[in-house]
Amino acid sequence: MKSSAGRFDFDLIRQWLNLIAIIAAFAINIYANINPPNGLTIGDISNQFFSKVLIIPANYAFAIWGLIYLGLISFGIYQVLPAQRQNFSLRRGSYLLVLASIAQIAWIFLFVNRLFTLSLVAMLLILLPLIGIYLRLGIGRERVSKKELWLVHNPLSIYLAWISVATIVNVASALYDLGWSGWGINPQVWTVIMLIVGSAIAAVVTTTRTDIAYPLVIIWAIVAIAVRQIAQPLIAVTAGGLAIALGLLVLLSLRRRLQT
Repeated sequence: MKSSAGRFDFDLIRQWLNLIAIIAAFAINIYANINPPNGLTIGDISNQFFSKVLIIPANYAFAIWGLIYLGLISFGIYQVLPAQRQNFSLRRGSYLLVLASIAQIAWIFLFVNRLFTLSLVAMLLILLPLIGIYLRLGIGRERVSKKELWLVHNPLSIYLAWISVATIVNVASALYDLGWSGWGINPQVWTVIMLIVGSAIAAVVTTTRTDIAYPLVIIWAIVAIAVRQIAQPLIAVTAGGLAIALGLLVLLSLRRRLQT
């Protein structure tokens, strides 16, 4: 009984810490945009300081945060239900989402205070736990119920996908802030290289897993980059081509899913 109670307490603490961390990160994000510490929102800082960073998507793309937090809050509520207390799959996620949420809060404070290099460290501390939970839960590989697909796997996949994009953008922004010359390579070429790298990662996920959410988010970001850089033919055409290629892979993956 004592061991059972100990297990119960552990699960209860994990459940509530996950939900509290998600809500805290959401609240801090809202606060930073409604009442920014230095008078500039995250979007304002990005547009003002990094207008020449070509890998940043068009402003409308960041509306995806609404979908991300809707999914995360839904996940948080679902996993805190008594019926999910001993859900083995959710146990495997452990406190990784808590760590990612804390790092998300740290990133917001660092970025709005213009500590861009340190914000990259925080971004990596968001990315790594999300990769861990993605692998531990077997997202895109393990069969789950529709409820768990929509309330657990898809929200976490969408979050990881956007943070993957954000990490690439954060690297480019931090290097720009540090005055990195790009080893003499044209910024457009670097942007194309980063687009190819990001698309390659999404292609690997699409071909090795039946995860549709991850590549769709990457396509969303790539199209938004093409829109923002429409006056840069090399970037716009490359981004458009990569988005189409990923879209075809997604369709093939959907066909594979329907056949299994």
